[in-house]
Amino acid sequence: MAKINQFIKFEPILKDKIWGGEKLMKLLNKKSDRKDIGESWEISDVEGDTSVVSNGSLKGKDLKELLSIYKADLVGEKIYDQFGDKFPLLIKFIDAKEALSIQLHPHDELAKKRHNSFGKTEMWYVMQADKNANLIVGFQKDSDQKEYIHHLNNKSLLDILNVDLVNKGDVYFIPTGRVHAIGAGVLLAEIQQTSDITYRVYDWDRQDSEGNYRELHTDLAIDAIDYKAQESYKTAYTKQENTSSPIVSCPYFTTNILPVLGKIEVNHSDKDSFVIYMCVEGEAEFEYQGQKEKLQMGQTLLVPACIKKISIASKEKTELLEVFIP
Repeated sequence: MAKINQFIKFEPILKDKIWGGEKLMKLLNKKSDRKDIGESWEISDVEGDTSVVSNGSLKGKDLKELLSIYKADLVGEKIYDQFGDKFPLLIKFIDAKEALSIQLHPHDELAKKRHNSFGKTEMWYVMQADKNANLIVGFQKDSDQKEYIHHLNNKSLLDILNVDLVNKGDVYFIPTGRVHAIGAGVLLAEIQQTSDITYRVYDWDRQDSEGNYRELHTDLAIDAIDYKAQESYKTAYTKQENTSSPIVSCPYFTTNILPVLGKIEVNHSDKDSFVIYMCVEGEAEFEYQGQKEKLQMGQTLLVPACIKKISIASKEKTELLEVFIP
């Protein structure tokens, strides 16, 4: 079988959204003339939105072709056994010029039963936030269906939901069932299971250019919501220069933060997984067997599972998110 021996970059898939803005173009150098780009799908195997390679000898091939050719070499043995020719993660950058709808995602069993899909556990890493920008995550205190429906009908959900002001570097883990919304003025990196199932419960009574409201999923959401409150929703973590430190680990993905200055050698021999790097600040150069690939803020790189020893170098303060499946 052919061996895969290069880092892989993909063409971003840009999504215009009613709430999108221009930060993906202005801050992350995505190419579009539109003023309402809300999402850049960096690595996607969602039906109808399959990522296409933008570099090296594999340029022009899509993620589905790579999986069918390279299989476990690309993703790892265990992952290939579990997911076959389906890539398990969806990687995005998101710019909320306006607030997103209040929403949640069903867990695996419910998503399988209702939509023949995976559920959607996700996490956010805030890359930039305007003054007083916020995120809605979870309930202020334990709630229940009755209280939730009362506030939903009265358009007063914010009376019972938790709102956090956010800054660069804040991390939020969003398990399935947790009600959430990205507030206006937030630019973030999102890592999630491959699934596009969202239950939208409130959309701020927004209308599109034709005066239509977006669909709400009130009935589907009621038994998918986790009504329990947490003491804090923000993920605490520490970071150390030139060292990978864990920020989120769940059965679906592990995300580390890796601040790089100078040159470091990285060995992934302990992992049976691909590794994804998202550059959230600065710029770095990756090297493998003499091949080099630059990664700037807002770019994403896929390191195939069969590539174990790489080096990463940076002349300036650079921060990378390092994502793999445990």
